[in-house]
Amino acid sequence: MTESIWLKNYPKGVPHTIDPDKYSSLVDLFEESVKTYKDRVAYINMGKSMTFGELDELSKRFASYLQNELNIKKGDRVAIQMPNCLQYPVAMFGVLRAGAIVVNTNPLYTAREMEHQFKDSGVGTVIMIANFASNLEKIIDKTNIKNVIITELGDMLGFLKGNIVNLVVKYVKKMVPDYKLPGAIKFNTTLKADSEGYDRVPVSGNDLAFLQYTGGTTGVSKGAMLTHRNIIANAEQTHGWMKPKLVEGEELMVTALPLYHIFALTVNCILMFKIGASNLLITNPRDMKAYCKELTKYDFTVMTGVNTLFNGMLNHDDFKKIDFSNLKFSVGGGMAVQRSVAERWQKETNSTLIEGYGLTESSPVLNCNPLDGTDKIGTIGLPLPSTLIKIVDDEGNEVPQGDRGELCAYGPQIMKGYWQNEEATENVMVDGWLKTGDIAEMDTDGFFKIVDRKKEMINVSGFNVYPNEVEDAIAAHDKVMEVGAIGVPDEKSTEAVKVYVVKKDESLTEDELHAYCKENLTGYKRPKYVEFTDELPKSNVGKILRRVLRDNDPLVKDNS
Repeated sequence: MTESIWLKNYPKGVPHTIDPDKYSSLVDLFEESVKTYKDRVAYINMGKSMTFGELDELSKRFASYLQNELNIKKGDRVAIQMPNCLQYPVAMFGVLRAGAIVVNTNPLYTAREMEHQFKDSGVGTVIMIANFASNLEKIIDKTNIKNVIITELGDMLGFLKGNIVNLVVKYVKKMVPDYKLPGAIKFNTTLKADSEGYDRVPVSGNDLAFLQYTGGTTGVSKGAMLTHRNIIANAEQTHGWMKPKLVEGEELMVTALPLYHIFALTVNCILMFKIGASNLLITNPRDMKAYCKELTKYDFTVMTGVNTLFNGMLNHDDFKKIDFSNLKFSVGGGMAVQRSVAERWQKETNSTLIEGYGLTESSPVLNCNPLDGTDKIGTIGLPLPSTLIKIVDDEGNEVPQGDRGELCAYGPQIMKGYWQNEEATENVMVDGWLKTGDIAEMDTDGFFKIVDRKKEMINVSGFNVYPNEVEDAIAAHDKVMEVGAIGVPDEKSTEAVKVYVVKKDESLTEDELHAYCKENLTGYKRPKYVEFTDELPKSNVGKILRRVLRDNDPLVKDNS
């Protein structure tokens, strides 16, 4: 075991272990925080604030409605499908308080994707934003859904502002397609329930809290079974890691990642709730101008995001209008943080952008770079407290330090398994160890580096080429905004590297990029093909979707 190597370089003030049973459940954690920080602001969205005490009352009313009007019982699955808005924490904590299981659902799902997730999880109740209700109408008859609760974006912004927002969204921006869902319940109706009717349900750490569906980039999406103990453990682990920099009851976290995404759910929502931090919820971070304007209004102290979000901010005209003087640190996850982005972020904001790493199946954080200045750009840092990491070969044998292999993880944050899918569970879980599917290596200081996804490796004449490495090199070019690398069929070398590039400077040419790659990448890693594009396909959290690039590439299609 290589544990002794990384423990030598563990940051001062960070515990080596945590207690995953500190709270009996997430409801226990919730009740402690709303009592401790009752009058402090918990969430801010579109200029409207909600205190911990207000969230306590509203989520209790919502839980009461679920129990008494909809007959929701312990273990029932309830889907939540909405972007970042004040309704999300009310609904999410309300469902947990009712003893039910939250099934987080991406609002941008197609009707087909919704159908799969709702049928697979067996949800009987859906809480969703009206903008996407037309998709539910198409498939609801194919599911077991009995109850539909609909909300509109402005529902919790106050009477005047809320109505204006709802009118603009529906009639001016035309973002709410017509739908017919007879019997649908208005979200605000549920909040009129008597909180005294709420019956606290006994929940243990081993009970399921979330069915968190994977993105499905390697096949049909699967529901990771995350228990109350899993999420508590990861909140305690990340708290232990960040504790030297965080002050309880004083932080303001910028939450641009959607709360239904596992990274934001655990780090931004649960961890920050535990320490009494406020969350600035950004509903649409893709509107970069509005996002930057929103940030000018607040003295934020912590920020999370993905590489494309930070890169987009750095390259926006309004970036310099933002005051970063109170920002302690930022954390990038979901995809690799490129060196060029991390270095420029440090220079422009005078604060660190550290990279973390994890998976939905690990609640999600496994590794993170230290906050004490010993971080290594380009690595995913060290394992969190109470987390073991090993790198193995194809036979499952641990490889020598410095060699590459598949990263495997063990700890209290590892999922219980995939929902009703024993075969898929057995494929990734071995004696409690999670096989991540990521190729990694560990340096002499115990810092880990993700080389790439095992299934996205490009085979060039028998040599493994990792898209991250190619993308990282090209992203450092001054005239490149974004880049995605894929493998395409090639008669001579099995596969060849192709890159899709979004220009930062229109003067960039293909010849110029090839010359740059000749200086910065060894022969077999250099892209044979370069295609310029206006934008790259991205997931809901901004992760570049190489699968989509590959599926739509003419060279791939011609050889399929």
